[in-house]
Amino acid sequence: MTPSTANVIHEYSLADVDSVNGVTHDGQCVWVATGERLIAIDPNTGKPLRSLDVTCDAGTAFDGHHLFQLSGDKIHKVDPQNARIIATIPAPNDGLNSGMAWGEGSLWVGQYKERRIHQLDPETGEILRTIRSDRFVTGVTWCNGELWHGTWENDQSDIRRIDPQTGQVLECLEMPTGKEVSGLESDGNGQFFCGGGDVGMLRVVRRPQ
Repeated sequence: MTPSTANVIHEYSLADVDSVNGVTHDGQCVWVATGERLIAIDPNTGKPLRSLDVTCDAGTAFDGHHLFQLSGDKIHKVDPQNARIIATIPAPNDGLNSGMAWGEGSLWVGQYKERRIHQLDPETGEILRTIRSDRFVTGVTWCNGELWHGTWENDQSDIRRIDPQTGQVLECLEMPTGKEVSGLESDGNGQFFCGGGDVGMLRVVRRPQ
């Protein structure tokens, strides 16, 4: 596997946002976790559309109907229409949770310094299995049956496709130096959305065909 350079096609600076803690896509909007608010962003312009008052200090996911949000030692299931918390399950407590995705009927939670991804039962929070990485994990997404995750270590980030059974790296897109990945999501249609870490930035990266 030979790494290639990530093709960054858009960069959106987010006003009044200090950091991006998680990213997801609901089919129309990109939702960005900013600490105390989830902000819906127009993926074509980067403009904010609306926001929800939800504590959001790490990864965000969307199952087709509801948002899932990491908040401390919990994962909240949130109604995107009114921010109502519908259910709560425990988050993994064996590491620093740093990213989350919905896929294959499960939640997938990345853990930063532990360099691993847990597959969770979305009803109970039970850890079903664990995949190892060789770099710090900062975001997770499923895209057309493929599992991808973002990394950020030694001031260098990449976006990588891995074997969901073994964790073997199958494809790697290296981000330009200084462009961090703090949250990762796919629109299922050729684009990745990447949180820009502490600079309040949302980046769009073209997915290889």
